[in-house]
Amino acid sequence: AIERKDGNASGKTLLEALDAILPPSRPTDKPLRLPLQDVYKIGGIGTVPVGRAETGIIKPGMVVTFAPQGISTEVKSVEMHHESLPEAVPGDNVGFNVKNISVKDIRRGSVTSDSKSDPAKETKQFTAQVIIMNHPGQIAAGYTPVLDCHTAHIACKFAELKEKVDRRTGKKVEDNPKALKTGDAGIVDLIPTKPMCVEAFTDYAPLGRFAVR
Repeated sequence: AIERKDGNASGKTLLEALDAILPPSRPTDKPLRLPLQDVYKIGGIGTVPVGRAETGIIKPGMVVTFAPQGISTEVKSVEMHHESLPEAVPGDNVGFNVKNISVKDIRRGSVTSDSKSDPAKETKQFTAQVIIMNHPGQIAAGYTPVLDCHTAHIACKFAELKEKVDRRTGKKVEDNPKALKTGDAGIVDLIPTKPMCVEAFTDYAPLGRFAVR
């Protein structure tokens, strides 16, 4: 209880309540997924990709694979705020130095993974649930907007509208709808127009959600 002139107050102080919050469990047990935000060339060091680890752990000595390029290389060092780290965990924004890779080989939107543990791959086609929040016309097969998925920014074609679903329950309302409009939700097949890495939402949530602008 907290004592004060006009009577005591029961309960917790804000600081006590904050101290009682359990930190979120970090998905360190999953295989590595680290989408690149940028790639730098630093004199005397070499190529340094930068990004935030979403799942898994990255550490020096590890052989990583970049998707969709399919290039593998060894990580020489991992740094955060100009300090070398023995390893980086989900949520860490890090730069890491890689061997024998040019700045031109990888780019923003590439996904770093562990070559020995479920390495990330290029996605040729994927099925997604979309909700049309706000769109001036109708969306039919062939529509090719730009998708923002993790750090990738790539146009994807709505190849097929498979189902129209109830946006609240997810239950099917109609098979093979001709078009979707504002307020509708549907299951669609998407084909990226350039090499892209997308993951199943159930496996790697941060790489399985996207926005269409």
